[in-house]
Amino acid sequence: MFVFENSMEGILVRRVIPSDNSCLFNAVGYVMDHDKHRAPELRQVIAATVASDPRKYSEAFLGKTNEEYCAWILDSEKWGGAIELSILADYYGREIAAYDIQTARCDLYGQDMKYQERVLLIYDGLHYDALAMSPFAEAPEEFDQTIFSVQKARSIGPVERVAMDFVMEEQRKRRFTDTGNFTLRCGVCQIGVVGQKEAMEHAQATGHVNFQEYR
Repeated sequence: MFVFENSMEGILVRRVIPSDNSCLFNAVGYVMDHDKHRAPELRQVIAATVASDPRKYSEAFLGKTNEEYCAWILDSEKWGGAIELSILADYYGREIAAYDIQTARCDLYGQDMKYQERVLLIYDGLHYDALAMSPFAEAPEEFDQTIFSVQKARSIGPVERVAMDFVMEEQRKRRFTDTGNFTLRCGVCQIGVVGQKEAMEHAQATGHVNFQEYR
């Protein structure tokens, strides 16, 4: 858990999600349902949504056929990203704000639907964690507030500033992975690759998806 002190009542905390290739889904499960083990169910939700609308979720949109994508996203070794966050925002009827530490950018999903609530995630280039407001340091997770009301100006008020300050502090401490230049070793064949692009090319060529970062 990382804590960010602020002048509001309570503090912003980063709730760490296990690194098991399903961090996006479990982070969403935590902020939406206070449940860090929703990945299998949420993968099913996404696959069903995509399968139900092959015109919208075409090969051009997904990068693979609709059927291939549905099988792919149900694989617990596969990571989620923007497509999955967009679908989950609509599924829950809440905006999902995903803060990128390296760029200090906030990508907002579901904003076109003008949902009245928002949840917060933080991304370090490889991994998603959850952001929450806690009443005090070391407070049990059951006291976390993870859902915030969206006001008329499409803002969640002071929490939005606090979240960005938190992200900037994480950036200053370099708590992110530069996916364009990081080095990985394949856990299957021990070959080294540089950057996300090479890792994806190796995975496509070999089917190996177990990578570990090394320096």
